[in-house]
Amino acid sequence: MKIFVAKLAFKTTTEDLRALFEQFGTVESCKVIMDHETGRSKCYGFVEMPNDEEAYKAIVETDETVFMGNELQVKKSRPQAVATPKPEKPARPRRPHHPYIPKTEE
Repeated sequence: MKIFVAKLAFKTTTEDLRALFEQFGTVESCKVIMDHETGRSKCYGFVEMPNDEEAYKAIVETDETVFMGNELQVKKSRPQAVATPKPEKPARPRRPHHPYIPKTEE
């Protein structure tokens, strides 16, 4: 099961998050999401646990608890929405180009 963890402290690392959830069972993967431009944490992450019972226990036990100074929000992750391609619009006919020709005085 994939778990969403929000309101992490800026200083929380992936290893810190893994250690928190390993108290409840096997952690398959763990990741704190980082901002590519600043290199800082976006203050949320994901944990994957293969055993659903352990995952549910981890959610119940860690939700609304203080971890590294912040009160966490922990819940089952929703599936990522699949982007649907936009329908193609028909091409508009192009107007003919008329170059600008200045008037000359006669």
